[in-house]
Amino acid sequence: MSEDRFVDLPAGPRICYRVDGPAAGTPLVLIAGLGLDLTSWPQRLIDGFTERGLRVVRLDNRDAGRSSRIGTPPPGRLRQLFARPRPDSYDLGDMAADTVGLLDHLGLERVQLLGMSMGGMIAQTVAARHPDRVDSLTSIFSTTGARRVGQPARSTLVRMARGPTHAVEESVERHLWMLRHIGSASFPPDDDLERAWAAGLWERGGGARAKEGRPRQISAIHASGDRTAELRRITAPTLAIHGDTDRMVHVSGGRATAAAIPGARYVEIGGMGHHIAPGLIDRLVAMITEHISTAAEESAR
Repeated sequence: MSEDRFVDLPAGPRICYRVDGPAAGTPLVLIAGLGLDLTSWPQRLIDGFTERGLRVVRLDNRDAGRSSRIGTPPPGRLRQLFARPRPDSYDLGDMAADTVGLLDHLGLERVQLLGMSMGGMIAQTVAARHPDRVDSLTSIFSTTGARRVGQPARSTLVRMARGPTHAVEESVERHLWMLRHIGSASFPPDDDLERAWAAGLWERGGGARAKEGRPRQISAIHASGDRTAELRRITAPTLAIHGDTDRMVHVSGGRATAAAIPGARYVEIGGMGHHIAPGLIDRLVAMITEHISTAAEESAR
């Protein structure tokens, strides 16, 4: 397993990252979702990519994992509920700049981008604002920021409104409880793996501090608003993947993402929820690597 590395960005936070795969491999950058760290990408998924010759770069977004916590106060519950970010909130553009800063640090001129959920929004922003850095884009169960698409189910919002956990055992049980709601009976999780991951997330994020950044990341999404017009500027070949039973980001978000990005391909997976379950990994690896190969062939023409 690769080790945690760090970079202090010139105009931003300290970012933690890992690199796996052959040194000469095609670089694939993975951007995680809300409140998640770089370990949220299943190891089997990472192995599937590296076995196909990709060099996988994963990062902890600001306010997650072992990356910097941002010093501004988090938005209160009412601000989160009514999507009213604090005036001093950072946004998805700032998080995209963190990703580009990491690319600069690693000397990566052009990369393949893969983001899930909020990470998909960040990846979309990188592709729209830095088209010269992105060879292909894959957006998994993400959305455009438009208010009428991609919204969480009311039952999900109720669960998200619960207060933070204060001990590792409580945090693990909360994760499993939420996963049973936003996951899928068709593609069930491996409970043992999920327990181990949730305990690791608690430790990597500094215990109870692991939950401090989540409200600020939510505020970053709200501060960025409807990004549909920006998505229309994306030129990288794009694959948007979504499940039809997603209670965290409604399937309309994935459809809207594909509709907004010129030439995007959309794949809707029946029975998939808001989770990269073991039963989906081989299929996702095959789809994403095929997308990357096709993009490379088109670019060579």
